[in-house]
Amino acid sequence: MLAAKSISASELMQAFVARTTAVEGRVHAFNSRDEVGALGLAAASDARRAAGQARGPLDGIPIGFKDVIAVEGQPLTASSKMLANFISPYDATVTTKLKAAGAIPWGRLNLDEFAMGSSTENSAFGATANPWDLTRVPGGSSGGSAAAVAAGEMPVALGSDTGGSIRQPAAFCGLVGLKPTYGLVSRYGLAAFASSLDQIGTLTRTVGDAAQLLQVVAGHDSRDSTSLSTVIPDYSAALQKKSRPWRIGVPKEFFGPGLDAEIGAAVQQALAFYRSAGAEIREVSLPLTAEYAIAVYYLIATAEASSNLARYDGIRYGHRTRVATGAISIYAQSRAEGFGEEVKRRIILGTHVLSSGYYDAYYLRAQKVRTLIRGEFMRVFQDCDVMLSPTTPTAAFKLGEKSSDPLAMYLNDIYTIGVNLAGLPGISLPCGFTAGGLPIGLQIIGQPFGEAEMLTIAHTYEQGHSWHTKYPNL
Repeated sequence: MLAAKSISASELMQAFVARTTAVEGRVHAFNSRDEVGALGLAAASDARRAAGQARGPLDGIPIGFKDVIAVEGQPLTASSKMLANFISPYDATVTTKLKAAGAIPWGRLNLDEFAMGSSTENSAFGATANPWDLTRVPGGSSGGSAAAVAAGEMPVALGSDTGGSIRQPAAFCGLVGLKPTYGLVSRYGLAAFASSLDQIGTLTRTVGDAAQLLQVVAGHDSRDSTSLSTVIPDYSAALQKKSRPWRIGVPKEFFGPGLDAEIGAAVQQALAFYRSAGAEIREVSLPLTAEYAIAVYYLIATAEASSNLARYDGIRYGHRTRVATGAISIYAQSRAEGFGEEVKRRIILGTHVLSSGYYDAYYLRAQKVRTLIRGEFMRVFQDCDVMLSPTTPTAAFKLGEKSSDPLAMYLNDIYTIGVNLAGLPGISLPCGFTAGGLPIGLQIIGQPFGEAEMLTIAHTYEQGHSWHTKYPNL
């Protein structure tokens, strides 16, 4: 519409401002937003188009940022009291790239504090609601990003995925959630949770939108030591290419006890669709992943979190207590006041597994099992192009339902965590609804740097169905 000049960027931005004003009080997806700044950038986009200098398809498109991704001059709180008053002095690499493409930053989005959670209830600024049912969670930790797109408050958003934090909320909110290969998208400017697992990705309504966003943000960055140099294909063009019949692996362990019957049936219908389209469906096995991924993840992730969050000490930046005097007291009181319960739990767990006498027994052994898990995925990929599974074992659960049971919350990511441990790309897309009207997510797991084929396979399913055209009734 912008390219055809049937709408201006200013009109588009005003429409999203109006929509946000109408529904945000019930959804609570935003931590902050800059209406004046966004409208100013929209006017600048209109001026570029009028002069024939549009920067591409994202020029004039509003985009939201999970509140752990740096945008210069805007708050970066990580939904924590620890950073409640922090303003970012610089842009993340993904922010720089999106601004260069003409995209308009439209607000900071809520999350589980420091991205630690699966429900967006662990936020110092209050929980976010699922637009499909306001009594339920939107998933986490990128729940604000998912809820904002699902509620129509913006067309696309960025999130981060450490163990499923993009794909799980995408499944709960009926969206497309893309977690790229580790190292494909720069993490420079992302507030760290677990550095060997974190990856910035996208939340969109369609696979095509995900491909366009990935095109802009992917690529090597010398400022990120974990960024990898690889050829970036034309992801949007790949969606239209016909390739040989796909070999789709189906991990049998992901269809066992604990999987909700309605979700299992919806995923089986998706498999039937691919079979009718000529794909070869193969049962595969991931026994190590199924048995050990959760334990390995919560050893490695908590250890890295303990290390990364040590910098929030009440001295250099962030929250500083007003009641302590000596140095040790300042550290202890500032962290006690600044961090929420889930973050404290993970710091304590991580500090324990890194401590003298336990490092070899826990952290080092978890890293060895992680290597075995990646090897298991790579062996399976010798016989299939992608793997297909449910994204989550259940649909969105009630707000508060699992808050008192951390293990039950952690198990909600059982199908997504292995992808992060192995550094693989994964995408969740809608594949139906429960009888109660809640979205169901289908996960496709790709090979390293196999985003183009993974997106094509997802796009093929999307084009054969209308799930992505459904909106919640707000």
